[in-house]
Amino acid sequence: PRGFLHSPSILHNLPSNNRLTQRNSFWVFSIMAPVLSRSLTHASVASLPYSPLLSSKTNTQNRLSLRSAFLHQNGLKTNSFSCSGLRWKVDKRGSSVVVRCEASAVAEKEAPEASGEKHEYQAEVSRLMNLIVHSLYSHKEIFLRELVSNASDALDKLRFLSVTDPSLLGDAGELEIRIKPDPEKGTITISDTGIGMTKEELIDCLGTIAQSGTSKFLNALKENKDLGNDNSLIGQFGVGFYSAFLVAEKVIVSTRSPKSDKQYIWEAAADSSSYVIREETDPEKQLRRGTEITLYLKDDDKYEFTEPSRVQGLVKNYSQFVSFPIFTWQEKSRTVEVEEEEEPKEGEETPPEGENKKKKTKTEKYWDWELANETKPIWMRNPKEVEKDQYNEFYKKTFNEFLDPIACTHFTTEGEVEFRSVIYIPGMAPMNNEDVVNPKTKNIRLYVKRVFISDDFDGELVRIMRKRLVRKTFDMIQELADSENKEDYRKFWENFGKFVKLGCIEDTGNHKRITPLLRFFSSKSEDELISLDEYIDNMDEKQNAIYYIATDSLKSAKSAPFLEKLVQKDIEVCIPVKLDSDFGVFFLLNCILTHLWTSNPQVLYLVEPIDEVAIQNLQTYKEKKFVDVSKEDLELGDTDEVKERENKQEYILLCDWMKQQLGDKVSKVQVSNRLSSSPCVLVSGKFGWSANMERLMRAQTLGDTSTLEFMRGRRIMEVNPDHPIIKDLSAACKNEPENNEARRAVELLYETALISSGFTPDSPAELGGKIYEMMAVALGGRWGRVEEDEAAAAADSTTESTSDSTSEGTETEVVEPSEVRAETDPWST
Repeated sequence: PRGFLHSPSILHNLPSNNRLTQRNSFWVFSIMAPVLSRSLTHASVASLPYSPLLSSKTNTQNRLSLRSAFLHQNGLKTNSFSCSGLRWKVDKRGSSVVVRCEASAVAEKEAPEASGEKHEYQAEVSRLMNLIVHSLYSHKEIFLRELVSNASDALDKLRFLSVTDPSLLGDAGELEIRIKPDPEKGTITISDTGIGMTKEELIDCLGTIAQSGTSKFLNALKENKDLGNDNSLIGQFGVGFYSAFLVAEKVIVSTRSPKSDKQYIWEAAADSSSYVIREETDPEKQLRRGTEITLYLKDDDKYEFTEPSRVQGLVKNYSQFVSFPIFTWQEKSRTVEVEEEEEPKEGEETPPEGENKKKKTKTEKYWDWELANETKPIWMRNPKEVEKDQYNEFYKKTFNEFLDPIACTHFTTEGEVEFRSVIYIPGMAPMNNEDVVNPKTKNIRLYVKRVFISDDFDGELVRIMRKRLVRKTFDMIQELADSENKEDYRKFWENFGKFVKLGCIEDTGNHKRITPLLRFFSSKSEDELISLDEYIDNMDEKQNAIYYIATDSLKSAKSAPFLEKLVQKDIEVCIPVKLDSDFGVFFLLNCILTHLWTSNPQVLYLVEPIDEVAIQNLQTYKEKKFVDVSKEDLELGDTDEVKERENKQEYILLCDWMKQQLGDKVSKVQVSNRLSSSPCVLVSGKFGWSANMERLMRAQTLGDTSTLEFMRGRRIMEVNPDHPIIKDLSAACKNEPENNEARRAVELLYETALISSGFTPDSPAELGGKIYEMMAVALGGRWGRVEEDEAAAAADSTTESTSDSTSEGTETEVVEPSEVRAETDPWST
């Protein structure tokens, strides 16, 4: 048919020949162009102009003249012409015309996007790209941080230059950054309205490394191969652009500088050693100013980095404090009112069109730009200009907290290293203690040029930075402790007190700063925590040590036998009500003075598991030694040496006898100077574990029993010479040393002392049996039980004698079971 040239679907499937031939009832047309692809053939031929002059001439060869279809009406004036973007060549052969399509023109039409100037990377750039993709960055997501940072630098540069040349801004809009992921195409586009680049700048910035600081970085890598192993703090913005190839298989940069009237495109593949630069000619893709980078993501990264919420999360994490607004393409929802269409019921008329209809609300989805960096970098401001509420708001937004911080400090450090910092004390401790004690903390966030670099540090941030941060933190906590508002420091201690004590163990270099911050209960302050400074202020002039006891609870500490001499009251003295003589007044005054000069030493209660280890690491504070009252050789400073010598002489036989009975259970038995009401106590050796430490070590999951036996050390039994039990045992060892009851009393006394001193008995069941036996002996005969037992025994003996006499005189009667059961018999059913 004459109109077949307008049917691409027909031509697409026709065979290829070099002429028009009639086959059956239709004509076949072909173009002699070897490089013409199938898809190009039907598109190009279909676009040939249709002319009614195209007609068939009936002859023997069934040839079709196409002269009028290609040539102008006034005749053939040239031997070539353009049509539909292709170059056609016309040859006249006698009365016929041969039309050919030039292959070069077809090639240009086939791949117009590939045209442009091809450039080779510098050798250093190729090596750098390989380094970035395979080893420099540990996380792929870094690419977005680097590209946004470059965009921010371009905006900064434009803002700086526009001060002296306002024409650079033009009418291209606000200074901003926009990020748009496209899941369907598998791309992500980062655009800015910054300074842009000319063609020469594209070559210099993206093809070489002379313009960036990367050259020095590469030289450093050559000199120190280990540098690449720890690069979490580098933040090389000079090499940031090439991080795009972490996730992209192809990158296209479209840029326009206000200094040039042309827009250029830079294009490169990830595994290529060259790149292409060409001019943008499509009016629809023209930029008013700035740069647009499009990343064609790899298959493994398409789903992650084209997810809008993921992109926005990365912007908030890394680029939240960039000084220019960053917009991301996000899906949103809104509520709209729509008219509710109801079908009229039977018998009802359809309401007229102008009448008000019922409306309902529905939620619809739409896409729009959303600002991702609302929070401003508060550390860049002058601390005198920032209010407390502003610090609190910044803290909550940055760290996703809901409680106000307890305290904060804002300072600037100058000198060898210059940086600005804001340090916060959280309102509550984290639920997981690992978040605090883990050396790879997430609680420090490092920003460079307002861009987040890292929160993954292995304990050594930067030597100088770490030193200043630690010092400022101590100053902040000490200021909180010295403030009049004691509630704030109490809240801090409840949340972080154990971690301050941990510093006594792990941070020996800061003991002088840590020790004033410690707080403990004491024998004179059981309801309120006191500092070591307050303890020393309350000490007697003759007291030369800080006494402490470690237990598992405050109640156990208060009732421990080790404290009896330390916390006991003055000896009660009967004084007449009426003092008629000067002697009486003198005696009373002497008692008062004695009480003042021999006041009871205050004892610290260490009730948390970490307390004892922390105190042992401190050893001294303000030239006062820490002394454990549960250890041997306790010196109170006010003992009566004469009485102590007499007691040792009097009870030396008892001590030797008890040691002989107990054997290796104790290293020795001696007279005590620390007891007032208890008969005895077990104390630990000077260099061994205390009862509390032994209990803690036993509770360890991976505890070593051999180490436990070795570190447990020796136990020393101290006896109270003024207690009745000790006096009775002293008499027993002199008069009946082989008495079994006396020996059993010594055993029971030792095992009871184990418990009261905080140790664990070897056999609790055996100890319980001994206690029950002693209770039975002690309670026997009380409250009339003996008389009742004797009467019951007499009745039993009488019954037995009666039954014996009866059995001798009569024959036993055997009663057969009855077959007749009563109706109320419970076993009848």
